[in-house]
Amino acid sequence: MSLAEQILAVNNDLPIRTDAPVHSGKVRSVYWLTAADSKRLIQEKGYDVAQDTPLAIMVISDRISAFDCIWQGEGGMKGVPGKGAALNAISNHWFRLFKEQGLADSHILDIPHPFVWIVQKAKPVMIEAICRQYITGSMWRAYTKGERDFCGIALPEGLEKDSKLPELLQTPSTKGILKGIPGVPAVDDVNITRKNIEDNFAAFNFKSKDDIALYEKLLTEGFDVISDALAKLDQVFVDTKFEFGYVTDSAGNDKLIYMDEVGTPDSSRIWDGEQYRAGNVVEKSKEGFRQLLLSHFPDPDILLNKDRMKEREALARDNELPESVLMNVSKTYIDIAEKITGKKIILSENPKAEIITILKEQYQLVD
Repeated sequence: MSLAEQILAVNNDLPIRTDAPVHSGKVRSVYWLTAADSKRLIQEKGYDVAQDTPLAIMVISDRISAFDCIWQGEGGMKGVPGKGAALNAISNHWFRLFKEQGLADSHILDIPHPFVWIVQKAKPVMIEAICRQYITGSMWRAYTKGERDFCGIALPEGLEKDSKLPELLQTPSTKGILKGIPGVPAVDDVNITRKNIEDNFAAFNFKSKDDIALYEKLLTEGFDVISDALAKLDQVFVDTKFEFGYVTDSAGNDKLIYMDEVGTPDSSRIWDGEQYRAGNVVEKSKEGFRQLLLSHFPDPDILLNKDRMKEREALARDNELPESVLMNVSKTYIDIAEKITGKKIILSENPKAEIITILKEQYQLVD
């Protein structure tokens, strides 16, 4: 079997019973189940959700996105072998730890296959909840330009690139384009302050002002759980993005939960501890791939400048990356997943066929 055949690149064409269009994101596709199937599964499987909660099948892919584009490799490689399984395994591990340690639940109700989650519909909080323990990336770029106010937080003088910050910082940005919020531009992924959130908590989908403190608590606690676990593996948890949402449980209680993914190489920066102490930054996350793209193309501004999106999309569409690049990314993802979970990532020869069989035989979701 060729490498290209081992990659699950297209994940929006599965014959899952649904009466809504399949929502296909950069990496995951979401199949909203019919109301009858949602209700049946809630009863059959005993999920702790309200009886009328919409459920979805979320299928991950091996696609790799960076700078808001999907990248491909030579030889028909439309993704990275093992990436999807590694991402899901890591998220599953952290979500389980959060629950065991009494932090909060997640949107995941069931894991039928390494590529598949059954999730409950949540009302998302419209914030990309970002936590930073080190100064790097966009924060460092802003700092070098003389900016000392970052999301309403005053940064001290004299910080050095990739150094540990004096304290763990929460630097939120908008999730999607939010209109009509004073002081917040109506563009995706724009930095915001705590005051922006407090003054307009309903516009960000918070049910109450008190829930801002709850989200901040869950963000910090989640970060600390992952950071402590990674430190035991001599890995440095640099920064990460969490997402939150509201769901209703079977008793009718509203709950703020973790959603999307947590602590993965896609949503976080992770550095090798031994190398960092020796003065080197060795990325164990997608940041390594981003840096490679910046050095691979002659004009990195195309990748960094949002005003050049058309050129960027053409770059991703018209350039096949060397196979060795995608295989290095594969190794990064699989190695960190196996380190975190303590389990081997098994590459499936035909994930699509496996998913269809399981969803048909065990969940009766395929006609």
